[in-house]
Amino acid sequence: MSQTALRPDTGPDANRWKALVFIALAQLMVVLDATIVNIALPSAQQDLGISDGNRQWVITAYALAFGGLLLFGGRIADLWGRKRTFVTGLVGFAAASALGGAATGEAMMLGARALQGVFGALLAPAALSLLAVMFTDAKERAKAFGIYGAIAGGGGAVGLILGGFLTEYLNWRWTFFVNIPFAVIAALGAYFVIREPAGGRNRSPLDIPGVVLSTLGLVALVYGFTRAESDGWSDAVTVTMFVASVVLLAAFVLTEAKVKSPLLPLRVLTERNRGGVYLSLGLAVIAMFGLFLFLTYYLQIVKGYSPVKTGFAFLPMIVGMITGSTQIGARLMTRVPPRLLMAPGFLLAAVGMLLLTQLEIGTSYAGLILPAQLMLGLGMGTAFMPAMSLATHGVEARDAGVASAMVNTSQQVGGAIGTALLNTIAASATTAYLTDHAAGATNPKLLQAQAMVEGYTSAIWWAVGILVASALIAATFITTGHQGGTSAPADSSDGAEDEVKIPVMAH
Repeated sequence: MSQTALRPDTGPDANRWKALVFIALAQLMVVLDATIVNIALPSAQQDLGISDGNRQWVITAYALAFGGLLLFGGRIADLWGRKRTFVTGLVGFAAASALGGAATGEAMMLGARALQGVFGALLAPAALSLLAVMFTDAKERAKAFGIYGAIAGGGGAVGLILGGFLTEYLNWRWTFFVNIPFAVIAALGAYFVIREPAGGRNRSPLDIPGVVLSTLGLVALVYGFTRAESDGWSDAVTVTMFVASVVLLAAFVLTEAKVKSPLLPLRVLTERNRGGVYLSLGLAVIAMFGLFLFLTYYLQIVKGYSPVKTGFAFLPMIVGMITGSTQIGARLMTRVPPRLLMAPGFLLAAVGMLLLTQLEIGTSYAGLILPAQLMLGLGMGTAFMPAMSLATHGVEARDAGVASAMVNTSQQVGGAIGTALLNTIAASATTAYLTDHAAGATNPKLLQAQAMVEGYTSAIWWAVGILVASALIAATFITTGHQGGTSAPADSSDGAEDEVKIPVMAH
């Protein structure tokens, strides 16, 4: 496959910036959906008569299908064509959202959520890999990934605002119906505007054993963490799921090393820069997801904020993320090695998280929560931006879909781990505080609130440590130079030569 096949003589696609609008819109819809449903869940549960025990399945059904099928979705994009996969994913996601909004009972709702996950797993890797193959000039690539990174990071907080508005002023069904206009506009735009570069397909036969092992292994892993949150870490099913996921994923790696056309070519993972990105990003998402959860609880339950007010309280983080991603990350990415953006970015986010360990019942929003969120947003935006670009930088065009899927997989698995792990830490700290202080309590309601805040701050300390670990991984694993020059997909045998040859900037 020659370089000219990847980028015809006509030069870069004239419609690439228009295409970015529709790709970004689709990405925003997928990221919004991750948080918007959380806000609507209590109302939906009541309306549809879903039991407390089954409530978590509204979130879990989506997470399992999405997380489990991402690698398969990435490979389908490489095989079938990214544009076709992208449009199919959008149409399917819209149909599944319509089904969820019209749900008349528990089974219909859970089925719709699983379907959303399936089509989301087609859509997300196709979107990122389209960017990777359409934007080959380093400066343009930096801008495009800056916008994409800001949406990937800030979209969750936008979901909290939108979810609050829709739930409070319309009803929970609109948190599903709102996806339909997003999907229709993005699908129509993509159909007419996106022109995928020629020669980037991977037409090798599909690796069926790899698909089965990776899907089952990831589903077992995500379900294990979800189950741990509700039933405890020593629960027999939880332990079985973790053991099964280790066995299945180990078998998957062995299979991929041996088959002729692997689902996930190990060259995508073993290149140290990409490996460092997947690992540091997955860890950072663990910390972020936990924070969204605890800050939402703290503001609504302890502070008594309405859903809409809670959503707006997250605005400083969105502003920080957009600024970090488009103004710091995108501007410096072509001049500074990625590790000098990612490591300080994660450390700045850790300092913001450290401030939040000081939360108390009477904590001032402006005095502590606002500056902490700004630091978190700036740090995460600055780190996410080069990470998103580096994850697909220098990868062979035929592997772009799978490399993109790995970014989404590390985020999805990180989110599932973050929610379960930090929730469990918070719950046990809350219980311990209640046990220690129950005897001398005069105001049970105040004690309960203090115990909750104690739980949140204990978990946030762990999130600080996780972000510091992300910074260390980024600083040590990622050794490539700045992403200046043209970053067309490599045409080398191992898919990584292109990165190694970039001159490292003196620093």
